[in-house]
Amino acid sequence: MKSNNMNDTGRMRRSFSVWMSDLRKFLHGRFSLDDDKAQRDEVIVSISKGVEFRGVNLWVLIFATMIASLGLNVNSAAVIIGAMLVSPIMGPIMGVGLALGINDFDLLKRSLRNLTLMFIVAIVTSTVYFFVSPLSSNSSELLARTTPTTYDVLIAFFGGLAGMVAQTRQDRTSTVIPGVAIATALIPPLCTAGFGIATGQPRFFFGAFYLFFINSVFIALATYTVVRFLKYEKVAFVDSGRERNVRRLMLVITLVTFIPSVIIGFRMVRVSVFEALADKYVEQVFDFPQTRVIESNKQFAHRGAPSQIELLLVGEPLDEQTIGNARARMEDFGLTHTELVVRQANVADRIDVASLQSSYQELLGEKNRRIAQMEALLDRYEVTNVEVGDISREAGLLVGNIGALTLTKGIEFDIDGSPRDTVLVCVAAPRDPADSIDRATLRRWLQIRTRIDNVKLFIEL
Repeated sequence: MKSNNMNDTGRMRRSFSVWMSDLRKFLHGRFSLDDDKAQRDEVIVSISKGVEFRGVNLWVLIFATMIASLGLNVNSAAVIIGAMLVSPIMGPIMGVGLALGINDFDLLKRSLRNLTLMFIVAIVTSTVYFFVSPLSSNSSELLARTTPTTYDVLIAFFGGLAGMVAQTRQDRTSTVIPGVAIATALIPPLCTAGFGIATGQPRFFFGAFYLFFINSVFIALATYTVVRFLKYEKVAFVDSGRERNVRRLMLVITLVTFIPSVIIGFRMVRVSVFEALADKYVEQVFDFPQTRVIESNKQFAHRGAPSQIELLLVGEPLDEQTIGNARARMEDFGLTHTELVVRQANVADRIDVASLQSSYQELLGEKNRRIAQMEALLDRYEVTNVEVGDISREAGLLVGNIGALTLTKGIEFDIDGSPRDTVLVCVAAPRDPADSIDRATLRRWLQIRTRIDNVKLFIEL
């Protein structure tokens, strides 16, 4: 009996081992990057070509910067997307990631040099444009490029992964690389930085430059990750001493570039989590029938100062006990070491929220009634075409001697210019001029057929 149990256990283990082996083969076949993989040297040559900014690439960058600046200026997302599609800006950034991945110091120097040139050209171009542009308002597309978020970091990283994977394929004509150019949005922040310089608004420049820096670093980090995952052979040096020095320098550059970005990205995640918890806390705790939160400012901990939530309330003022109870519930929402600042009107300045809502409802009801009246008046006096073809054929069968029929629907006005009624004008031409047309029958039939009582009937002679 014991031997049988051991045999069953052995068979189960073998079956499980076979199943796991089949699963590994299936997953490897599905997720393998070996299919259509280009050779290492071919990928390096392709990316190295995109690193250089001279001739066509430089002019295309200038034109793309102008297009993106125009899109930001007129607040057009479609134009901005077009600029991102034609911009060659990702070349040097992917070159940095590739160079760090294969220890190619010469490629790294060329990539950084061209990245600096690209940055200067784009900034100068956008600054000149916004300096001479008559439009200088802060559009929503401009404001969206001044404050990087956690989502921008994630988009840049995963976009960089997709772009590098596409670059390592033999067929590079897919839609992946243009899609990455749109998703990562590198050229609009540079144009926004130029807008900040041209209009004398430093916060636009530094916010947009920060966004560009974050996107660039994480695209390079994604490129580096793909290169190491594919196990590209690193550059070999004849001089072992020089090789050691270059490797150390590359390591320092990698740490100096990536570690601060990871720290910044981690802080951005913490800020996003804090803001989400704060929104949830305000929504659930400050839900009072006679008091409303009209403004909520959230500030994450900075330079040793605790995090802070500042609320502006209108309506029935809350007493200190209610506010104290609200502060006591902050830990339940994970808001430890967070200050709550509540600002509300004095009792003398109290706002009756219920009366205010009632007034708004009355005003909205009055507007709806006026709209309904105007729609009814419009329906009454709206001029529309009548079914001349069908009516002429029917009239020819019902009323004799009709050779042709002209119908038009219009509005009859008084001499003072006010509309009086809808009118149907009918001009009938007899088939036989010597014979007459039954006016009464034709008029009555037109009134019933068109549902218009006021019919003006004319007979051609």
